[in-house]
Amino acid sequence: MSKILFFSAKPYDKSFFTGHNETHGFELEFLETHLGPHIVNAVEQGTFAVCVFVNDKLTADVISVLAARGVKVIALRCAGFNNVDLDAAKALGIRVCRVPAYSPEAVAEHAVAMLLTLNRKTHKAYNRVREQNFSLNGLLGFNLHGRTIGVIGTGKIGKAFCRIMLGFGCNILAYDLFEDEELQTRGVHYTSFENVLKGADVLSLHCPLTPENAYLINKQTLALMKPGSTIINTSRGGLICTVDIIEALKNQHIAYLGIDVYEQEERLFFKDLSGSIIEDDAIQRLMSFPNVLVTGHQAFFTDEALSQIAQITLESVSKLERGEEPSAMVMLS
Repeated sequence: MSKILFFSAKPYDKSFFTGHNETHGFELEFLETHLGPHIVNAVEQGTFAVCVFVNDKLTADVISVLAARGVKVIALRCAGFNNVDLDAAKALGIRVCRVPAYSPEAVAEHAVAMLLTLNRKTHKAYNRVREQNFSLNGLLGFNLHGRTIGVIGTGKIGKAFCRIMLGFGCNILAYDLFEDEELQTRGVHYTSFENVLKGADVLSLHCPLTPENAYLINKQTLALMKPGSTIINTSRGGLICTVDIIEALKNQHIAYLGIDVYEQEERLFFKDLSGSIIEDDAIQRLMSFPNVLVTGHQAFFTDEALSQIAQITLESVSKLERGEEPSAMVMLS
């Protein structure tokens, strides 16, 4: 019976993976701590796979220890892989797999939920009426119908987001290295990155984080956007320069910001810090703005998505154990 060791494991991870493991029969062990240099030596000799999440740090040094312990597979239970040194894994013969397309609608729908919440201020209205305040002052929103939505990245999640916004009657400007013909036939207009920024009333980010696009949204690119525009990020925190977005909010160039991700989120997200002093001044400043909505990386968090993540991850590890090859989209090295 091969062993899979889970890091950054939460109760819901244990529940979904244990349920789907009935057809695979792996030995599963779950650790709450994230994987990094501080804990990697705890990996027992002969562990077949480690299963990791977005805030685990798989540096070359960490991967070297995993290889020495006999680990054959690094299984990412997410789509992004910017936290893994793929070159080191390949050099040491460790296979890396991921879940590239778990319920893209889950993330796309959360992006829309954030946009609607910021626009129509339903979170503020909810708190008001609970205090018997039925005033509409300060709750003014705007129609999404007829607005121009800019979408950066039209992979599976970006595509799902485009379909939803087309249903709202929006005009869609999109940028991607690979243009989607189906979206084009439905009225999505592909153009340059700069033209998307200049034309968008709302900008939604749906691209992976790479060394080339780190801080994609920065002082220079923010200056291209319309005054009073909205930014939604459910992708990766490192796409936005926090210092620059704070300045754009302060001078009211950006009217609304919704983020489900944050560039320093590994210190904060997936933890209950309600009784702690948060030392991160940048996130505290962001949360102080009345026109900023922060959620704790929950866009993926639906029953359907978690089921698919567990199913695809275990199936990939099972195939690799049998010497078979999972799909090319799943494999990274």
